[in-house]
Amino acid sequence: MLNHTLIHPEINGILARAGHSSKVLIADGNYPTSSARGPRAEIVSLNLCPGLLTVSQVLKTLLTAIPVEAVNTMGMPADDPHRLDHDPPVWAEYRQILNDANVAVRLQPIERWDFYDAVKSPDHVLTIQTGDQALWANLLLTVGVRKAE
Repeated sequence: MLNHTLIHPEINGILARAGHSSKVLIADGNYPTSSARGPRAEIVSLNLCPGLLTVSQVLKTLLTAIPVEAVNTMGMPADDPHRLDHDPPVWAEYRQILNDANVAVRLQPIERWDFYDAVKSPDHVLTIQTGDQALWANLLLTVGVRKAE
């Protein structure tokens, strides 16, 4: 019996095999999951329809299952036509989720093209594709270490 809220069997299996420094991408509905991923990364599609599920919903659930040592967003290049003059609203939501889960890491943007390179790392083990429609909603989590109890 699982003691956390994540019940998806495939995601649980992949995370159980992941270790320290493994990367997990929670992708929004616009992310090119089939072409922008690590060489061994598995894709789990949770994009039922536009808006379901969201990156925030998946983040909340994953934080109950794995330790996280870094959380990166896709940064907005100066020349991007979808660039905002401020942080995307969803980033404030992510910060609140991390705070509520007592995860003491800061949300760190990685410039868009560097974000794609980070995802293509051999450490990338899982992409969870959502139907999130928020702009700049992608998150790259780095799995941390399990602490002695």
